[in-house]
Amino acid sequence: MKTPRILRGTALAAAVVLTAGTAGPVFAESGSARATVTDGTDTLTEAGTNAVTDGGKGRHPGKPGHPWKPGKPGKPGKPVKPVKDESAKLRAAVTLHNVFDHLEGLQDAADANGGNRAAGTPGYEASGQYIEDQLRRAGYKPVRQDFSYDQFAVISEALEQTAPTATVYTAGTDFTTMTYSGAGDVTAPVSAVDINLSGDRVTTSGCEAEDFSAFAAGSIALMQRGECSFGIKAANAAAAGASGAVIFNQGDEVANDDRFGLVNGTLGEPSTIPVVGTTFAIGEALAGTDGVELRLNIDAGVQTTNSFNILADTPRGNADRTVVVGAHLDSVAVGSGINDNGSGSAAVLETAIQLAETTKKHPLQNRVRFAFWGGEEDGLQGSNHYVEQLDQDGLDGTLANLNFDMLGSPNLVRFVYDGDGSAFPGSTAPRPTGSDEIERIFEEYFAGQQLASAPTEFSGRSDYSAFILNNIPAGGLFSGAEGVKTEEEAAVFGGTAGEAYDPCYHQKCDDLGNINRRGLDQMSDAVAHAVLTFARTDADLRGGGDVRSKRLAPAEVDLQFRGDEALK
Repeated sequence: MKTPRILRGTALAAAVVLTAGTAGPVFAESGSARATVTDGTDTLTEAGTNAVTDGGKGRHPGKPGHPWKPGKPGKPGKPVKPVKDESAKLRAAVTLHNVFDHLEGLQDAADANGGNRAAGTPGYEASGQYIEDQLRRAGYKPVRQDFSYDQFAVISEALEQTAPTATVYTAGTDFTTMTYSGAGDVTAPVSAVDINLSGDRVTTSGCEAEDFSAFAAGSIALMQRGECSFGIKAANAAAAGASGAVIFNQGDEVANDDRFGLVNGTLGEPSTIPVVGTTFAIGEALAGTDGVELRLNIDAGVQTTNSFNILADTPRGNADRTVVVGAHLDSVAVGSGINDNGSGSAAVLETAIQLAETTKKHPLQNRVRFAFWGGEEDGLQGSNHYVEQLDQDGLDGTLANLNFDMLGSPNLVRFVYDGDGSAFPGSTAPRPTGSDEIERIFEEYFAGQQLASAPTEFSGRSDYSAFILNNIPAGGLFSGAEGVKTEEEAAVFGGTAGEAYDPCYHQKCDDLGNINRRGLDQMSDAVAHAVLTFARTDADLRGGGDVRSKRLAPAEVDLQFRGDEALK
């Protein structure tokens, strides 16, 4: 999730083999029947099986000749009379047991294919096959949307202090190579560039060419995270004659963001010099050491990667009011990515399966398009491609985007994207009309469950980004990544203050043992409720309509959480 990531080591070889067509993925078994259970406990009692069968009456997504266009904008269709307590019925069907079954399928896909599910690898292909098989059994006709992009790959990386004290820094702990770093092996003195280590530590370090007026060409530029992008800092350093760059974290307190730990960023486009990120503590130590000299050795480059999105439409519903429900399917290259973002993919998949079953007799008013994005970890590639190829009718015909990324973080907070901007008034991200209504639906749902929620910023770090940049309302859920839980959050949500929401974020340990089961159960129910709400509404969401004021399902919803108290 979030930050464009790096393809490393053996995963790079696997991706090259797959692209060349000389080896295929090993597919995980998905089974012919799936158990449905009645609660969210670890000791589950089987209550039967879902009526999911092969085939069905689903249609190919989109219109002939333009398979990904939701259709021309139009007036809402005639409301479908809702089923009483339809949300409760759907949420009861979307069980933790079934969601976790999908996580096991994705873990099997990774285990059978080199330990990861990164885009362009056999593990991702196997993951895609699993998703497609499950959708077909539920009556959908999933299709692939292929795309290619340039993927950054690190072969090797090293950072060490050569003077005044020999120190070897550990990759992934003390430093990380920034995406699109240049390659090179340089040893040079370190020169700090307009850094600020006191007070609020606000800085424009490296943001302007004038910052390098006293910079000695050939030095390694030491810059601080601050008011401009990492790419601008690196480009200015290279223009000033820097042989390399180290960008350290800012060292200030920012809600839901770690400004002290390891900087793990992207330059946005290829750099001519090697660039790494590091922690505030290491940057501060380097800046305070006289005569410090570093060796920076990066072997990296860019390769073309082929990937795909998986799209599946509900067979009925107004195509001029399409609700795109998305989660990214790919992992980072170092692990299986079960929380990031197997959790979101599994919740969306199970919602799709049960929605097809529970709405057979009461067709949806709006079409729902379930989307499993590829290449998110390499820069939101799949979702960007999807939105880029829509014409104006396609953009106008997209009612909303619901995005679900990391729903089972071990030290979770139930974060809801800040669609009205009230929590992050200084945010520069667009908030299209209707995003506030999406936020409200999630907040009111959790409140009805007597569960706390908290806002999180529209930061552009997940697949909703392309939608809000094109004036499409968006919102969704997130349970936390590398950010550190505050004392106030721990008091409200439980867990441990001072620790990351997901200690295994972008690490090998993000496996089946990295899931907060009760939290995932709660978040999956919220996914189901929101999907049904926006699939049923006839509100003019993009015109500022109030979804709550419409006659839509669920009616007289039972908002009692069905999870097990023992899982608190």
